[in-house]
Amino acid sequence: MNELLLGMTSSLAKSPREINPLLLAYMGDAIYEVYVRHHLLAKGIVRPRELQKEATRFVSAVAQAKVYRAIEARLTDEEMEVLRRGRNAKSGSVPKHASVTDYRHSTGLEALVGYLYCSKQETRLQTLMSQILDIVEKEHTEDE
Repeated sequence: MNELLLGMTSSLAKSPREINPLLLAYMGDAIYEVYVRHHLLAKGIVRPRELQKEATRFVSAVAQAKVYRAIEARLTDEEMEVLRRGRNAKSGSVPKHASVTDYRHSTGLEALVGYLYCSKQETRLQTLMSQILDIVEKEHTEDE
């Protein structure tokens, strides 16, 4: 992963373990979105409207909550702790189209992605995001 390409132009003031889980989720949301957008472009989707529709399958709170449940067993103890911290963080708001539980699971997943990014665990982030993209794709295929 090229640090300059991904925006790491300076060091963080705190270690990733010390960062508020909602801030990790904030960063994770952006990183997750980059992976999804790249994945969709790599699939050959070129129409903006179709890209947006397809992206929603990956980034909605409901989709991310399903992924959360699917990957839990594959995570290390450290990753599970970050996931729990993100899930249990109180953000004060919930989107219209998601339950509180799905929203919290989604936040936990985003916190984990943010944590892996901020702690520069490049290989693990790549592996996890590949698994996540595969899970969503497989579920979409089964729904058809």
